[in-house]
Amino acid sequence: MHIPRIALLLLCVSLAACTRDASPPPASGDAQRFDRVPRLVFNQLAAELALPLFWRADANQNGALEPAELAVTRGLEPTPRAWLEGGAFTPAFLDAYAAISDRYGKGLAPSDDPREARRQALLREELTAARFTLVESDLRGLSAADRAFAGHILTAAAIVEGIYQQQVGSAALAAQLPAGDTMSRMVFWQNQGPWCSAPTTEKDPDCNALAARPPERSGLYPLALQEDEAFCQALAARPDAKALLNQFVAVEERDGKLVAVPYHQKYATAMKAVSDELRAAAAAFPAGEEAALKAYLTAAAQAFLDDSWFKADEAWAKMNAENSRWYLRIGPDETYFEPCAQKAGFHVSFALINPGSLKWQRKLEPVKNEMEKALAALAGPPYVARQVSFHLPDFIDIVLNAGDARSSRGATIGQSLPNWGPVANEGRGRTVVMTNFYTDPDSRAAWRSQVESLLCPSAMATVQDDLEPQLMSTVLHEAAHNLGPSHEYQVRGQTDDQVFGGPLASTMEELKAQTAALYLADWLARRGVIDERMVRTAHTYDITWAFGHISRGMYTGDGRPKAYSQLAAIQVGYLIDQGAITWQAAETAANGKDVGCFALALEKFPPAIEKLGAEVFGLKARGDRARAEQLKSTYVDAAGAFADLRAAIAERWLRTPQASFVYAVEL
Repeated sequence: MHIPRIALLLLCVSLAACTRDASPPPASGDAQRFDRVPRLVFNQLAAELALPLFWRADANQNGALEPAELAVTRGLEPTPRAWLEGGAFTPAFLDAYAAISDRYGKGLAPSDDPREARRQALLREELTAARFTLVESDLRGLSAADRAFAGHILTAAAIVEGIYQQQVGSAALAAQLPAGDTMSRMVFWQNQGPWCSAPTTEKDPDCNALAARPPERSGLYPLALQEDEAFCQALAARPDAKALLNQFVAVEERDGKLVAVPYHQKYATAMKAVSDELRAAAAAFPAGEEAALKAYLTAAAQAFLDDSWFKADEAWAKMNAENSRWYLRIGPDETYFEPCAQKAGFHVSFALINPGSLKWQRKLEPVKNEMEKALAALAGPPYVARQVSFHLPDFIDIVLNAGDARSSRGATIGQSLPNWGPVANEGRGRTVVMTNFYTDPDSRAAWRSQVESLLCPSAMATVQDDLEPQLMSTVLHEAAHNLGPSHEYQVRGQTDDQVFGGPLASTMEELKAQTAALYLADWLARRGVIDERMVRTAHTYDITWAFGHISRGMYTGDGRPKAYSQLAAIQVGYLIDQGAITWQAAETAANGKDVGCFALALEKFPPAIEKLGAEVFGLKARGDRARAEQLKSTYVDAAGAFADLRAAIAERWLRTPQASFVYAVEL
């Protein structure tokens, strides 16, 4: 049986089956040919040893790592070491390579303690379930002002990660990491806490970077309160729920009472440090340069001192692809990370503007109000179409993600912000599409292997390496967050959080946006804005995107719903029920090995998607929680044939490790 190269290499890593002589390299880097460890295995073992080293590509195809092929990633080492000097490897690198080579040859020494041995085995499974993937930015060619600005943002990002880890409840646990236990250290860094996140390990309490195996508890609520699994519902039922569940406060118990503590007070020292860095970043630019960015930096610096986030939003909304070369969002935004899905998590998304978005803006700007009318018609009463004024997506190339934006698995590829306040309510927010994720050759090869294991040969005709349909789908998804009954829309005087509850509201909003992306692709084709080939390719991509999220499971290890996974299950299950997707149990998949595959009847997609759109947009318009719960029950929680298909999707998709992004920045 043929084993794909990536699978063979990862098998070598996880089982230590492909051993080599493990003698150390010579003392001089000049005399050593660094070819003892294959590239993908080198990257995996560097992570296992908590080394910030990444072999980006074998550029000359000689099988040996050379200085020009090595990237040094950020964040893992508090005090970075010098790995390269004058275009040559340093002694620190020689020691690191010897350790990697030794681990490749000998594998991990087992513990004599069976319980600890199991924990270590699970940590290895956690790490080998990730395909560490490099996002690299070389800023050395920019102006001195740009580089100084970037340096301050990178420093601020590290502080923001500390704030986020206080929110998550992991910051105080870092001191308990076992000395010299590199796998525990790497898992803690990757996951921003000791708890595992891979689909096969996240529900196992023994998979923990700490030997004490602390349970996952949020830092945003009193620990005693969280002993009750229904504490979120209990908070929502209190007379002071509005204050306690405000997105910019933490909840503390003082003198036996629950009180709301504003973020700028809860994290005062770190918030002041971020504010100082943002003011210094603004001062890096000379007068008259990057005026819009400087205005945002100044406003955000103040918000870190007094939580005036809505004022910062006003300055942020005035930035665009035409008045700044940079994209920056720093502060608290998304709520998916915490058990009640109410509190905004601190994050940094730092990027360079990619001018490629201008083409899509020109296509969609003339019709965005027509798109609003189309979705309003599907939603039906009481929703009424609005005059929308949001900015169509900018394309950005991420330099660094931090805090809530730095996921342990995968990455956000599109985002519409802010979620609250006047800028959001009046449709003046910004939408971005991250264009430099999953574009590297390793990611593309992994994706194709996963797709071929699930689709029938007939469906592969619309699987293309062209990224443009994928970008279009992401653009439409993010634009749709600003269309139809969105987050701040009220029915019977209540927002979607109040109608559905935070977690279900998040799932329904993401389901709305992704269903709109499918629907609007056909809608645009009917108007001649895009061609039919792009629509068919985009639909096929969107189904494979859904497979990826289904593979991650419907709930986290501590029982929190996964919004994207649940929307994907609802969407795929619904399309199966409409006959647009069929499971061919006896047919061999496109990889020629797996029996059973999905066929796509793309001609049936438009009516099926329109029907699903009417369901989803309508229930949001009416505030129909019962119907939302029914969709979730049918496609997410019920046992039966579709649950079995979801298990098959997960088994095949997860044969290939998920991307886990690491960042290298040259200043």
